[in-house]
Amino acid sequence: MSAMRDAAMKSKAWPFEEARKLLARYEGRAPEKGHVLFETGYGPSGLPHIGTFGEVARTTMIRHAFHAISDIPTRLICFSDDLDGMRKVPENVPDPDALRAHLQKPLTDVPDPFGTHASFGHHNNARLRAFLDTFGFEYEFISATEFYRSGRFDEVLLRAAERYDEVMAVMLKSLREERQQTYSIFLPIHPETGRVLYVPMKHVDGARGEITFDDEDGREWTLPVTGGRVKLQWKPDFGARWAALDVDFEMYGKDHSTNTAIYDRICEILGGRKPEHYVYELFLDENGEKISKSKGNGLTIDEWLTYASTESLSYYMFLKPRTAKRLSWDVIPKAVDEYHQQLRAFPDQSPDQQVANPVWHIHAGTPPASNMIVSFAMLLNLASVAGAAGKSGLWGFIQRYVPEASPETHPDLDAAAGFALAYFNDFVAPARVFRAPDPKERAAMEDLAMRLRDWDGGLDAEALQTVAFAVGRDHAFEPLRDWFKALYEVLLGASQGPRFGGFIALYGVDETVALIEKALAGELAA
Repeated sequence: MSAMRDAAMKSKAWPFEEARKLLARYEGRAPEKGHVLFETGYGPSGLPHIGTFGEVARTTMIRHAFHAISDIPTRLICFSDDLDGMRKVPENVPDPDALRAHLQKPLTDVPDPFGTHASFGHHNNARLRAFLDTFGFEYEFISATEFYRSGRFDEVLLRAAERYDEVMAVMLKSLREERQQTYSIFLPIHPETGRVLYVPMKHVDGARGEITFDDEDGREWTLPVTGGRVKLQWKPDFGARWAALDVDFEMYGKDHSTNTAIYDRICEILGGRKPEHYVYELFLDENGEKISKSKGNGLTIDEWLTYASTESLSYYMFLKPRTAKRLSWDVIPKAVDEYHQQLRAFPDQSPDQQVANPVWHIHAGTPPASNMIVSFAMLLNLASVAGAAGKSGLWGFIQRYVPEASPETHPDLDAAAGFALAYFNDFVAPARVFRAPDPKERAAMEDLAMRLRDWDGGLDAEALQTVAFAVGRDHAFEPLRDWFKALYEVLLGASQGPRFGGFIALYGVDETVALIEKALAGELAA
């Protein structure tokens, strides 16, 4: 066994812990179907969102971890529940009134309001696939409509009719008494109107695989459960899909966790083996409230990618999936800088350390080198003092600090400079509050400016940090962080920032002296 595989087999990183459960599921041997099957589900009533990214990204991390400890092939299926009825008309589509006549029809039978695809369901599926393809995910797409109507689901649907009472018993335990009176695991699709009906069953013939019901006008119908004429309610559909596809792993949010026993038991009743699960915590907005598509609170994926790279988002998704985390704009700079810190650390780490490093999981074991010679936090501070100079202005400072660097040789830094400017303009600049120094701070800043005027040590960030540190110590700042906090509040209008010596080295010694003089003259606070 190689050192890397040995390290992976012992690693406490959560993707490896889940991968080892999958390996133990088949006692280290390939399953009869020849592969281990991962699945993620998607409701195509709306557009893909940041939770969709997180679910597929995290599942992919576990899949990569499994490949590191096993030679058994794997597949990842993205399943779209597009046979679901359209429950309400979205307001963010062209001519929403034209869709009202199609309420409760399967999404793949609703006309596409955008006029680009065969149906609204096909349109949203295309958006999902384009979304996943943008991030390079390797997956296979399955449409519930095709799955039901092609007959691929027929065997399990017939079994559901045959074992109807047993499956219903599982479901009825979870329902209020009023709901129990009308509930059925089967949702017939009306032969005339094409609508998905929520009606009680008059009779289920398990031997013939047929259901009998009255429609909303009181007319009696008998339909076979096969061929896409009937679909399952969403909870039974979860378990039945696991049984039909022989799914080995699926993760979902904490809001599903109370249904896990239901999904598992229905899967077993219908002849399947319950998969391994991973339940992750939900994201919170800046106020600590659960992110909701309908509320529109919290960051969208487009918003994150306006200010930072996909890899930084993957890094944030990797961290403690079972801990609720805020997903708001202020987490982005830290995620960017920590991601690059991990990239820089990776080459010198032992195999045990590498498989615990998030970048191993983000890049399937082969992370790239980091060219971020300037941190994102530092770029934000540069943006603060560079005014409206734009990206070229930032590069002017960067190239004075590292003359050999350029946008061509350091493309990730170039991209980060653009992201930092957008982030600064949208979030930092509106919130900046400059203040005047108090007498003690003024004396210390005058001293720092004097020492920098006499400085002849070049742009050595550590040496310049030592100078700033010495000034704070000599002026009796206790704790010393109060001194650096004062520097940032007076000079940059913020309460924190990166190491000040690094800022001086990047911005320039003379430029920093001039900035201090402006602050002492009251020009910044004014």
